[in-house]
Amino acid sequence: MEKAKFCFFRSPKNSFELKRRDNLRRTILKFEYFNGVICLCLTLALSVLPAQAKDTYKTEKYGLAADRQIHKEDTRSLSHYIIAGYYQGQGDLERAVREYKKAIAIDPQSSWLHLNLASAFIQKDKMEEAVVELKKSIELDPEAVQPHALLALVYANQEKTDLATAEYILALENHVKFEPQNLDTYRGLGAIYLQQNKLKQAEGIFKLILNLSPLDAEAHFFLGNIYYNLKDYPSAEKELKSAIKLRADYHEALNFLGYFYLEQDKNIDPAGAMIKKALEIEPENGAYLDSLGWFYYKKGRFPEALNYLEKAASFLSDPVIYDHLGDVFLKLGDLEQAEINWQKSLKLNSQQEAVKAKLSEFIQHGQ
Repeated sequence: MEKAKFCFFRSPKNSFELKRRDNLRRTILKFEYFNGVICLCLTLALSVLPAQAKDTYKTEKYGLAADRQIHKEDTRSLSHYIIAGYYQGQGDLERAVREYKKAIAIDPQSSWLHLNLASAFIQKDKMEEAVVELKKSIELDPEAVQPHALLALVYANQEKTDLATAEYILALENHVKFEPQNLDTYRGLGAIYLQQNKLKQAEGIFKLILNLSPLDAEAHFFLGNIYYNLKDYPSAEKELKSAIKLRADYHEALNFLGYFYLEQDKNIDPAGAMIKKALEIEPENGAYLDSLGWFYYKKGRFPEALNYLEKAASFLSDPVIYDHLGDVFLKLGDLEQAEINWQKSLKLNSQQEAVKAKLSEFIQHGQ
């Protein structure tokens, strides 16, 4: 996984809403916590337990030993379930599906049986049938975790991002009810809120994490991101400093705070030191190389800036890197390369008004 610099943390003069949201989405999707959400949901979705032992809906509604006839039906349903599980484990999915369906015919109100049938359909690559069973499972037990988690994974596989995200949230929100002290669940939920640009909800989640675990460096880091996007720059700086204080080698935070200082035109030398430290940890990170190139630009050391920015472009195709290259070439007097790189920047993101203005001025005065 590429741990790139968070491109949406650029200066507001270079980051308009469409670009910021797109980079937010792409960055959060790459970030380890969002991958952690998927892993967590996968774990929840595949944690298969015996249906009758787990199916709280059935237990609450009937009571397993309350009536002899119901108990007899429980036994018949359980028998088909066990046989289905055996066939599924052996890879005989056709027989597994038939047995799950027999179990459901006896016990149609079992959320857990519908979930297991859905898992067999997924193995058979019959996703539409799986979705039907998962929705039925959710209808019978809306507060269950596993069917929402598995449905999220199915939607993600179908590239139905919005639907997948909604199911991820429901799975995690339900999981919080069962494990209110599980920080991984909160982190996953916060990361999804960030991915959806629900900054206030994300803020609440990461504040809650800090209430439970005050020394959580990642929570401070995410709060720094949130406050930056809310344009609360003093709070953003404070949270990023806290993250670095708790974890001195936190390269994402080092790079972000360093770049933030460069864009604020303050603490230039400390910013350079932080970015260099981040690069020591990830020397081939294109975003960090871009930050260092921009540091040398701020220092007026344009040949060095060009060197690092060209290295950055070799690792990462990013509109801001090409914008920076255009600025450096302009300072070096290479007007042709300046125009070429600004055009590259706009090709990657046509909504950059500041870059458009540079090109317009260049054309008016230089051509």
